[in-house]
Amino acid sequence: MAFSHTAALEYLRRAYEQNRLAHAYLISGSPGSGKRLLAAELASLVNGTKPGNVFSASAREISVAEPESKSRRIVIEQVRALEHALQMRATAGRRKVAIIAEADRLQPQAANAFLKTLEEPPKDSLLLLLSALPEALPDTIISRCIAIPLATSDEQRVTAEEAELVNLLGDAANEPTWSIQHAYRIAQGFQRLLGAIREQIKTENAEMLKREEARYRNSTDGAWLEDREEYYKALAESLYIQRRAALIETLLKWWSDVLRASSDLNMRDLPAAKKQTAAVARRSATPEILRRIRRLEELRDHLGRNIQEALAIEVAFLQIFAS
Repeated sequence: MAFSHTAALEYLRRAYEQNRLAHAYLISGSPGSGKRLLAAELASLVNGTKPGNVFSASAREISVAEPESKSRRIVIEQVRALEHALQMRATAGRRKVAIIAEADRLQPQAANAFLKTLEEPPKDSLLLLLSALPEALPDTIISRCIAIPLATSDEQRVTAEEAELVNLLGDAANEPTWSIQHAYRIAQGFQRLLGAIREQIKTENAEMLKREEARYRNSTDGAWLEDREEYYKALAESLYIQRRAALIETLLKWWSDVLRASSDLNMRDLPAAKKQTAAVARRSATPEILRRIRRLEELRDHLGRNIQEALAIEVAFLQIFAS
């Protein structure tokens, strides 16, 4: 589950205060999720300095590598310079911090070189990798970092998606019985919501690519545009999967609230739907609620594999929402 910015910073702060801070973190999230801000705040925390713009910085303990070449890649020379900076002795009580922004843009040679640093980090060092597309990083790098996935900062959009799904479920709760036709309607409504999400991401990414084209057209090589188109295509799929997973989590919250209501527990993940989940609980036996939750968990697992999405959702919803 993705962290809010506040939750991520608090998690890292506690780890630091308890002397449990890892040597490497992979901070991931969509554009606008606050990856750079979190990295700057963590760098300031471990060095007792005021948060600042470390990406244009002059701070002695902080080194930054990000795409600068014509190909918009992080090249091995940048990694070598970063490694050299990490070998320098830190001021007493401080850490050498290395930040790799857009880490998924590491050239293969650069990634291999940085892997050695991850395997044998210099003393008093902290390595922060930032990426909107962590899936593009080699598994060898991912496995050596603690993942900090960030939720989007666009809380209004997330709330709108969740509210629409909760409303759809609320309509279901008002039905005295659940038929196969009823389950189909819920599945179709869920898939319409996913379709809108995919179109929104496609539009947003097209706008970002257009801005990059205008900015870098005259300063990059000819292969850059094709490479960035592939990058945004992969990014769009990654963002879609994240937001689809968030909606599945909303479904799990809803059914968990039904289970809590059937057990006379007051806690609710979705307090706005308290009446609706209670109504479903009154006509559902606990074993039946648990069966539906397990089926939803199976759907979540199946969607993580390369299967036909629409069919998986339709079959699962027939078992979750039909009597």
